[in-house]
Amino acid sequence: MEPSLVTGLYGEVSGLPAPVSAQVSEEQLPEVRTFTVTAEWSQSDLVRGSRLRYSQQWTLIADSNHNKSIRTVLPPRPCALVAGELVSAISPIRGQRAVVRETSGHQLLEIWNHHGLRKCLNLTALKKHGKVYEDVQFGCLSWSECEKKLLYVAEKNKNTHDGESACRKDRSVYCEDWGEALNNKSVPVIFVLNLQNGSVSELQGVPPDVSPGQALWAPGSQSVVFVGWYHEPFRLGLRFCSNRRSAIFKLDLDGNCECVSGSDLSVSCPRLSPDGSTIVYLQGRVFGPHNQCLSLQQLDLRSRKSSTLLEVVNRPLTGEFAGVYEALPPCCWSADSQRVVFSSARRNWKDLYMVDRQSNTVTSLSDSLPDLSKVFGSWKLLTVQKDLMVVCCSSPNTPPTLRVGFLPSAGEAVTWQTLQQPVMTFDLHWTVLDVTPPPEEDNTQYSGLDFGAVLVKPTRRLHETKIPLVVFIHGGPHSQFPAEWNSTTAGLAQLGFAVLMVNYRGSTGFGQDSILSLIGNIGTQDVKDVQRAVLTALQSDITLDPKRLAVIGGSHGGFLACHLVGQYPEFYRACAARNPVINAATLLGTSDIVDWRYSSVGLQYSYDQIPTAEALAAMLEKSPITHAAQIKAPVLLMLGGKDRRVSPHQGLELYKALKSRASPVRLLWFPEDGHSLSRVDTQADCFLNTVLWLHQHL
Repeated sequence: MEPSLVTGLYGEVSGLPAPVSAQVSEEQLPEVRTFTVTAEWSQSDLVRGSRLRYSQQWTLIADSNHNKSIRTVLPPRPCALVAGELVSAISPIRGQRAVVRETSGHQLLEIWNHHGLRKCLNLTALKKHGKVYEDVQFGCLSWSECEKKLLYVAEKNKNTHDGESACRKDRSVYCEDWGEALNNKSVPVIFVLNLQNGSVSELQGVPPDVSPGQALWAPGSQSVVFVGWYHEPFRLGLRFCSNRRSAIFKLDLDGNCECVSGSDLSVSCPRLSPDGSTIVYLQGRVFGPHNQCLSLQQLDLRSRKSSTLLEVVNRPLTGEFAGVYEALPPCCWSADSQRVVFSSARRNWKDLYMVDRQSNTVTSLSDSLPDLSKVFGSWKLLTVQKDLMVVCCSSPNTPPTLRVGFLPSAGEAVTWQTLQQPVMTFDLHWTVLDVTPPPEEDNTQYSGLDFGAVLVKPTRRLHETKIPLVVFIHGGPHSQFPAEWNSTTAGLAQLGFAVLMVNYRGSTGFGQDSILSLIGNIGTQDVKDVQRAVLTALQSDITLDPKRLAVIGGSHGGFLACHLVGQYPEFYRACAARNPVINAATLLGTSDIVDWRYSSVGLQYSYDQIPTAEALAAMLEKSPITHAAQIKAPVLLMLGGKDRRVSPHQGLELYKALKSRASPVRLLWFPEDGHSLSRVDTQADCFLNTVLWLHQHL
């Protein structure tokens, strides 16, 4: 437990690269067909204190007549560092690469082809707009069919008023933005770059109450399809929220705009089929749970009619498809435009699925092994192009692994091939637990729901002693801990701790009923679920030490960690919480997602809501602060000074309550970090302090 050794171990587990995106190109030769797979990877480097991105290429040789089998995989080309790239896109015909790159405070748009850099424009110097959007919410870069135009989204110029005096008068006017992790993203605008003459023009006609993003060219490149988020009467935080009112719009180059999806819904991820006939997109409800089971819609561009391809799944059958919970990859269509491929949560797993548009049937494409025999607990689709799928697979003891396989014919299984094995695997044992609440903990409105957990532990025990257990709780609450690589879990297990990652009722992957069951029951149902999972693990595994238990988590996971040490003060010996919700009543006025503060306690939200004594009492009653006087376990708090989702004053509130009672508490303050505490140096600091805290108190 030497700090330098702990940091060294964390550098090892967190520094393992993960593929984040992929591209496929194809070439037909006389005897064979070759595919080039280009993957982009992300890798943390503790020395630099930053994340590096690099690309790597593989050439696959397939039979010319039967492209469903790969004959040979040639050795990969050397890794190439990718510097400053914000967004990039490959053109549809000639394979040119467009890149928006940040360098020396300027944003450049570059066009690359086989002969090197073909064109470079300094977008900052043109002064047509502010910064180009590179985030997953709004960001996009789309080639026209003729390859003469590019489409992207950027911040509207602030100084577009007439006259100096108007600018001076307005320079201190408050400007709303889209909340946590979207600071200074306020008024997105769609721009078209004409590559022939280098001109940049704003697309006119977007409704004034809508913020556009995720734009793409419609077939023929005479109009644009985009997602528009309604921002009146004011903006609410968008990150990790699939419940914001939005619609799919079609805008032609003359400024005529029409809404082509339903109203009062939430939509995202429009994806155009290769034949140009159909757009698929995700659709959900507005307000309520901030993340939810979504339906997959298909929009026929000729008739302008939408139909449902996949319904919301309320109660999945055992082992069956459990619904769609996450964004579609940029390319998700089969070459014949008849099938859509995507990844989604399923109980304690992340699985890969294909839906057939003719039959509406869903097929799992991951290894056809029973759950308990699976090597990989998580399959994440990066892309499918030319019917070749590129996926990232991992499990709690196997770091991210790059694999490829062709879409199968009906009734066939996929033949998967590994392109890149991880540098190392870890000698850890993992298992999945299914947990059924006892009758007294059943939710009467949503009866019969169960939940799960993933238990990871060292394969070999030190000195045959029992293993201390760290209970790790995810945030959200509507998210998931799939059985995938997690550097915190792997690091703790390498240091001799067992880790129990709990997917309490309300987690994604268990159906919409499970998500809705938590509404109005935070602080009770989720707390009891975590406690029930811990008791189940202790009963099922005699190597775990019931006297050495700790609990850790961030955001809603931190909320639950603090609840558990308050509600079960004799049970846990230590607690570490990152940006926890401590008092939901005092958080009401400071969070970027004020709607969730109401929804979580079971109250309806509307924009014109004025807090009532009853609402504030309900929020306070469900908060960990009400149990602060009972807390005996030492508490480590880690707070981001720039957190817009859960104000750092939440953690400070518990810190003062514990200090005033002489309870052991330590607080780490990261002034430049936000809600996710995602900076590389912050994450290393949090891991080191958490490990030493657990070691000291267990």
